This record gives sequence, C-alpha cells and structure tokens, in this order.
Amino acid sequence: MTLLRDLFSIVAICAGGFFFLAGTVGLLRFPDMLTRLHALTKADNLGLGLIVLGLLPRVGSVLGGVKLVAVWALALLASACVSQVAARMGRLRDEP
Repeated sequence: MTLLRDLFSIVAICAGGFFFLAGTVGLLRFPDMLTRLHALTKADNLGLGLIVLGLLPRVGSVLGGVKLVAVWALALLASACVSQVAARMGRLRDEP
C-alpha cells in the first residue's frame, strides 16, 4: 500500500511540474498578452492542483491536508483576480 501511495504522489507531482513547464512555455511562445495570460493561469492552476493532490497522501494529519487545500484555493482566487486586472489593463492599454 505504501508503494502505491508513493507512486501516486510521484506521478501527480511530476504531472503538476509538467503543467507548470507547459505554462511557462506558453508564456514565452504565445503572441499576445491575452493568450499568454490564458495559458499561464490555466496551466498554473492545474499544475498546483496536481501537486497538492500528490502531496495530500503524504500529509500526517487532516489539518495539514486542509491547509494544503486552503493554499490551493487561495492561489486559485488570487490567480483569477490578478488575471482579470491584467486583462483589463492590457485591453485599456491597446485601445486608441
């Protein structure tokens, strides 16, 4: 059972790292700000979610798991707010 838990954690954390890497590549390769922002927020949210999912079996207590999920929820909320502000500022900057 420990081997299965370890394997699940490794796969989830590696998948999360892959999505972080894909978001970074999207940030560097996409042509305009809105597509860069879309790629970065989607990939980072999914990457962080997979990393939290991979770390949950490793947590020693329920309180630790709740803290991990709370950090993920806070990151989701912050990412949504920041992407809205950045998109609005980018749109205002491009208008004549």
